[in-house]
Amino acid sequence: MLESIRSFFQRSMIPRSAQDVETSTDIRLAACALLLELAHADDDFGEDERAHLQSAVKRHYGLDLEQATRLIALAEEERRQAVDLWQFTRLINQNYSPGQRMVLAEVMWGLVYADGALAVREDALIRKITDLLNLKSGYLAEVRKRAERGEQ
Repeated sequence: MLESIRSFFQRSMIPRSAQDVETSTDIRLAACALLLELAHADDDFGEDERAHLQSAVKRHYGLDLEQATRLIALAEEERRQAVDLWQFTRLINQNYSPGQRMVLAEVMWGLVYADGALAVREDALIRKITDLLNLKSGYLAEVRKRAERGEQ
């Protein structure tokens, strides 16, 4: 599995160094796996959420449709094999700045509201993830309000 992840990114992007590829790959997979966990939280990963996720992955990582689809598929495998969220949030905390973690939170809120509703399990999970990412609740409240209004 790890080899397929590495080969995907080696084919898809021009690396600055081998270390950059591995770190970048792991972080992107971790972030995407968290997003997928949220998308599946209400047991209804619908087309609106799928389109939002794909658009966010393409936009934030500079990927084309094929690359984004492959990253999402690889992240789904990682998500299924994970025993907890800590392995993903730890990697993000180590490599993302507070600003990058806030942008990820914005994408998360946009994802859970992509289908027009916030399920109880989605709300609980996003609070857990943002807590693990050490994000400030005041900022998150404003992001949530914007996502509710569809201002993402």
